[in-house]
Amino acid sequence: MEISVKTIKFDATEKLQEFIQKKASKLEKFCGEIRKVEVSLKVVKPATALNKEASVKIVLPGEELFADKTCDTFEEAITQSLAALEKPLARYKEKQDKK
Repeated sequence: MEISVKTIKFDATEKLQEFIQKKASKLEKFCGEIRKVEVSLKVVKPATALNKEASVKIVLPGEELFADKTCDTFEEAITQSLAALEKPLARYKEKQDKK
């Protein structure tokens, strides 16, 4: 499984990169067929709270899943985005198991 991180108009710290790798790699327990996880991070309206946006796209054979969340921190936004994708991943796996 390939994990890519894209940041828009800023550089992610090493700690944040490691956090993303660790969290995204846990998705494999829901479905082993994940080909790629693309994480995009950006700061929206820099002067306000809830300004960290994380978008996560999961590429599977024949399908793509997507979620994005905006929170106070990137870690929180990433965690919530990945959590939102757990159910669709489980459904995808069930569908594949029935074939």
